[in-house]
Amino acid sequence: MSEASLFEASTSVRGPDLKAVLWDMDGTLLDSEKLWDVAMHELAAELGGVMTPSTRHSIIGASGPDALAAIFAALELDPTPAAIAEAASWVNGRVTELFSLGIPWRPGAREALGAVRGSGLRTALVTNTERVLAEQALDTLGREHFDVTVCGDEVPRGKPQPDPYLRAAELLGIAPEHCLAVEDSPTGSAAAEAAGCAVLVVPCEVAVETGPRRVHRASLEGIGESGFVSAWRAVHV
Repeated sequence: MSEASLFEASTSVRGPDLKAVLWDMDGTLLDSEKLWDVAMHELAAELGGVMTPSTRHSIIGASGPDALAAIFAALELDPTPAAIAEAASWVNGRVTELFSLGIPWRPGAREALGAVRGSGLRTALVTNTERVLAEQALDTLGREHFDVTVCGDEVPRGKPQPDPYLRAAELLGIAPEHCLAVEDSPTGSAAAEAAGCAVLVVPCEVAVETGPRRVHRASLEGIGESGFVSAWRAVHV
């Protein structure tokens, strides 16, 4: 049986209920968008320009290539492969430095992650951040909290495309419609929604529009297992 057939067989017998929670990282579990903010403003200065609020907001949650393309366009710079590669290397180095100083948790995130893990639900980390930086962040998050991890440089297309969430569901052997994604950004919410997941939206730096497959919450504080189940069921009534 092919890998695809095995995936279909494993998901076809799933009951109509929540089976897995798929976690975004930056801005959802970790308050790391503020560290990315420092790096992005400094990158713009390195490139001879200024990071405007509108440009910064537009790249929150974006993949590395998409974010750099937007920055180069905003600064009216020629996005040659060499220039993009140099900028990517600079950003990764700077974020590595910032992450090494410590990454704070988002309010309630540590407890919510523990509650989901203790409930028996499957879990995945699904991030646009590249593997080398995600591994550094996992030192804070704890690798034991996730059955699988999917990073932005491990799929053909990052968020807002559905590829990261589809890959996570495939690795878990659970159909996306039985998964709840937890996201903070418009980009990530669009990716999870396009993959077929229900989405629990907990905004961080920017507002996220409502939608039929989205449930909004101001914070992860006090949510517990029942809150995740209720969010998933609210989309499937």
